[in-house]
Amino acid sequence: MPSKLTLTIDNGPTPGVTERVHEILQARGVEAMFFVVGRNVVDDAGRRLVEQAVAAGHLVGSHTWSHTVTFGQAGDGDVDRELDDGRRAVADAGGDGQLFRPYGAGGAIDDRLMSRHGAERLIADGCTCVLWNSVPGDWLDPTGWMTNALDDVARHPWSVVVLHDVPDAALGRLDEFLARCADAGVELTLDVPDDCTPIRAGVPTASFGLLGVGAAPGPPIPGP
Repeated sequence: MPSKLTLTIDNGPTPGVTERVHEILQARGVEAMFFVVGRNVVDDAGRRLVEQAVAAGHLVGSHTWSHTVTFGQAGDGDVDRELDDGRRAVADAGGDGQLFRPYGAGGAIDDRLMSRHGAERLIADGCTCVLWNSVPGDWLDPTGWMTNALDDVARHPWSVVVLHDVPDAALGRLDEFLARCADAGVELTLDVPDDCTPIRAGVPTASFGLLGVGAAPGPPIPGP
């Protein structure tokens, strides 16, 4: 059975790069999830790129405000600012403020990724938290990443691949990657499996433990 692929694109928007990513996706008829950095979408150029992505059928969520704070190593106030300012910027630009991806410091899923407070905020606010199972390293190797990504897609029944619309990253081989996936019969989807979605619409899933913050909170206890 052909595998599935959810294409996620992080860290933009980047004028001069993101437009070309949009063009490649449109030509291939592919829809993706863009996780944008809040401070990149507060100017006119960033807002326009978010609006264009949404108009083309892509999903646009928040990838924190600054892409510098690992929640598992931050205080509650810093977590709140990164969450609130990033989500607000995305929503104001026309994206989905409920769709969130934490800053993984190079793709690591470990105890740096999330704090207990951050997870509880995402649950209380009804957010969906999307992680990944393929980080082919396009920002480290703009040529070789494609081989890594294709290997992951071949190995996983459902890959959630992280690429980046920043300079010297995925752009140069994005079209070739999508062509190779199409030739292999890979199904492109905007859905995300539960094993990469520890919180979905405010509800912890079976993969909540990936966040490294202990057991999922139980339902609130009714008052007297």
